[in-house]
Amino acid sequence: MNLGDFQLPEPLSARRIVVAMSGGVDSSVVAALAARSGAETIGITLQLYDHGEAVGRAGSCCAGRDIRDARAVCDKLGIAHYVFDHASSFRTNVIDDFADEYLAGRTPIPCVKCNMGPKFTDLFALARDLGADCLATGHYVRRVVGTEGSELHRAADPARDQSYFLFATTAAQLDYLRFPLGGLPKPAVRTLAADLGLAVAGKPDSQDICFVPDGDYASLVKKLRPEAEDGGDIVDETGRKLGEHRGLIHFTVGQRRGLEIGGAAEPYYVLRLDAATQQVVVGPRRALAVAAARLEGVNWLGGAYRGPMRAKVRSLAKPIPARFDGKRVVFDTPEYGVAPGQAAVLYAEDRVLGGGWIAQTERAE
Repeated sequence: MNLGDFQLPEPLSARRIVVAMSGGVDSSVVAALAARSGAETIGITLQLYDHGEAVGRAGSCCAGRDIRDARAVCDKLGIAHYVFDHASSFRTNVIDDFADEYLAGRTPIPCVKCNMGPKFTDLFALARDLGADCLATGHYVRRVVGTEGSELHRAADPARDQSYFLFATTAAQLDYLRFPLGGLPKPAVRTLAADLGLAVAGKPDSQDICFVPDGDYASLVKKLRPEAEDGGDIVDETGRKLGEHRGLIHFTVGQRRGLEIGGAAEPYYVLRLDAATQQVVVGPRRALAVAAARLEGVNWLGGAYRGPMRAKVRSLAKPIPARFDGKRVVFDTPEYGVAPGQAAVLYAEDRVLGGGWIAQTERAE
């Protein structure tokens, strides 16, 4: 890695870089490298949701300790640090949406909604108001300038790649964004932090959704939407009742455990969630096979590309060969566990072509 990864016109001493700082090791290293480049560097932290104070446990983004850590790093680097309260926007666009998606029988991805809203849209406005030449973040993705403009590529370290969560980044945003860590493995970033004397060098990564205490999302949804506890029937595809459940929020497409039904000749999986009837529809694994998925809210970054591509339908899934007609992703071979509410992200090798929200699936014959 070198300072040229910020890709700004020389001299850098005449440039201004705003760094999105969460208080973690990744964004702290980005801030240190930006400061070392000679550009004027400003750190910005958004106060979104104070998870640490809410559950008495630090280590999740947006907690009070994280803000203090970000400020301490900026003090050490001798750069300005500003904290902006965007809790209201975060509540409306991320937390409330998270609860409503579960009530509708879909499986949400709040990290994408956060990137689409507070983290990028709000930060962009703040960075531009500050007269910054670019906004730098600690995301593990790569920005590559191609013949048709800025492209989004997977990180060099597949274990850290975050491109799935950034599929909704627009072309205009890519022109303004910088991802200096995209070519590095995480251990190298921690080594850099230690070499730079940053106190956060050994700080653990956040594992949970930042606003969900200890990963218990069902409790949060029930608190926000009491009707989420409304129960219903577990039925097979013929409508035959097999059992009862304590709320759709406890299930997602492809789930096998926790069904609490008996008498089936083979293991049953959740096939779909019907919010209108409060039914959990289950069946054998073969019934999970999906041939295609209709997408909504498509963001296309691929320009005129029409070559071979792969689709990724869950953050931990492997991309599989597929075709895209502008509205539907058609899989070359049936895919399993495709859940409405999740995203389908399209790739050409390491390049992100775009993606959209899975609205409806088409079952394979």
